[in-house]
Amino acid sequence: MNTIVKNIYSFSLVICLLLVLGCSKYLDKKPDNIITSDMLWQTRANAEAYLYQVYGYIQTSMDDYTMLGASDESSCSIQGVNVRKMVVGNWNAQSGYWYNWGGYYSGIRQSFVFENNIDKVPATALSDELKQQYKAEVLFLRGWFYWKLLRQYGPFVKLTGTLSLNEDYNKYPRAPFDTCVQQINELMDQAAQGLPAIWSSSANYGRPTKGACLAVKSQLALLAASPLWNGNSRFAGLKNRDGVALAPAQYDANKWKIAADAAKAVIDLNAYKLFTNVDEGDPQFDPYLSCRNVFLTPWNSELVFSTHMADTWQWGHEKRCAPQPGGYNMVNATQNVVDAFYMRNGRTIDDPLSGYTETGFVQSNDPANYGISRDGVNRGYVTGNSNMYVNREPRFYVDIQYNGKPVLPAPTTDDRNYFSSDANRDNSGRAEFYYSGKSGVSITSNGDITGYSVLKNVSPATNIRIDRAAYRPFIHIRYAEILLNYVEALNEYDPASADILIYLNMIRQRAGIPNLETVYPTAAGNQVEMRKWILRERQIELCFESDRYFTLIRRLMMGNPEVKAIYRMNTITNDNGLGFSFAGYYTRTLFQTRYWDDKMYLFPISQDDIDKDNALVQNTGW
Repeated sequence: MNTIVKNIYSFSLVICLLLVLGCSKYLDKKPDNIITSDMLWQTRANAEAYLYQVYGYIQTSMDDYTMLGASDESSCSIQGVNVRKMVVGNWNAQSGYWYNWGGYYSGIRQSFVFENNIDKVPATALSDELKQQYKAEVLFLRGWFYWKLLRQYGPFVKLTGTLSLNEDYNKYPRAPFDTCVQQINELMDQAAQGLPAIWSSSANYGRPTKGACLAVKSQLALLAASPLWNGNSRFAGLKNRDGVALAPAQYDANKWKIAADAAKAVIDLNAYKLFTNVDEGDPQFDPYLSCRNVFLTPWNSELVFSTHMADTWQWGHEKRCAPQPGGYNMVNATQNVVDAFYMRNGRTIDDPLSGYTETGFVQSNDPANYGISRDGVNRGYVTGNSNMYVNREPRFYVDIQYNGKPVLPAPTTDDRNYFSSDANRDNSGRAEFYYSGKSGVSITSNGDITGYSVLKNVSPATNIRIDRAAYRPFIHIRYAEILLNYVEALNEYDPASADILIYLNMIRQRAGIPNLETVYPTAAGNQVEMRKWILRERQIELCFESDRYFTLIRRLMMGNPEVKAIYRMNTITNDNGLGFSFAGYYTRTLFQTRYWDDKMYLFPISQDDIDKDNALVQNTGW
């Protein structure tokens, strides 16, 4: 466990301090174990504990709306949870769904407190060099919190310091979008000056780097260039009470160049590369292991910013994703995202040359190759499996748990058999999503499963049966996203650039599929067609990493009919004992048509916050 992790849990001293400072003195003599403000900044340990408290506001939970089903890639099987209410339009400014406004501002406030007091620590306890480094870290964290506010809520209230309890909050309106962008960029630029390109010691894993600062600027610039904030007429009425417009009124094509340049700045650092299994000492490149292990290897060349701490998210993610009876069968992949994955030859499933078929079942399999993670990996060739799942690209097998696929978080024979009905106990633990299966509707009394669960970011070393989760980092930004940011922005302002295919194909090559122009030669130089392929590559490569939701948001695609219509397998029809071989199961079934209102492009600011600050205006439509 690294230094940050060890100290994140040691800031109870700071909490005590905050409680004391918030109360009136009621005794002349203070208890000896209470730390005063002056005492706090006299030791390195206490000062660092305060810094790690600021880090604690970085969210690492997979239990959020982007993961559970706010976009077309996933669904939460449990009715009545907040995300299910969201997608039917059942929410308002008082609902409090994923209320992050207050939390991020708490982190921002603590960053100011740290920045204003760190120099009080004696030089004998903390060197000037470390003080400057820590200041750079809190500048990054402040920018990070502002970035998260902007992405979820739009223009935020820009603060220049801590506010007192007697502050007149009515003096703090929201800043225009472009001002917010400038503020985050300035913070990241300032932070980058005091941070290294990479950390040489594992004790610093989890701290931001110069690359992390540039990566946030890349994300920010892509949002600013996208249709949501680049001349969006929907926000014409979003103004402060004094009439100041909060959204840019005019489209600016140059913002795509800014976004491309911001991503290229990360690339040009030469500090990152796409991870492959060869990086772990394996002599043979394997796209399956490469795409899987990038999430499981604690520190690798692709991680730009991540949190390295043992936390409940690892167990929670795998428990929610795993099929019953060991897991909750809660986080379901949709047929929409399943259909997005390519075939092994790099073609889409609706391409007549792809070799895809939805009829029939695999007649035989080679037990010697069962589960082997080489180029000869058993790509769905398991006796009785649907041909729908045969010969798909490696990322499909990394990311999707489908009917008949062995359950990954079950390392021993007994653990795997635990997931199987008596008739299916062959030591492989194939997931039974069909009606009468162990994870089916008739057994679990859960009629809202899609027939798929999320396998991405699930470790084979985890044992869901005994609730043991394997450690791995929580990845906030990885290099693959930066490459996709670059080609998306580049295609919008310079569609003839050779870099588009060069960097897009890096993603495909790591995934073990042919270059795009090899399969679809008409895409090269065709802006409209290339946009389609780039967005599809984002959908696949970054699935279940929160990107799909925000891509649909910034691209104004959430209201598209194909996004609102969510499909699943026919999980609710009785298989009459046929199990895996029930052909009726493998029929696309409309799961739900999700509600959409354009006001949902931004989250509402809580009405409680609006009531506290008369200068704070609500987002359009709420």
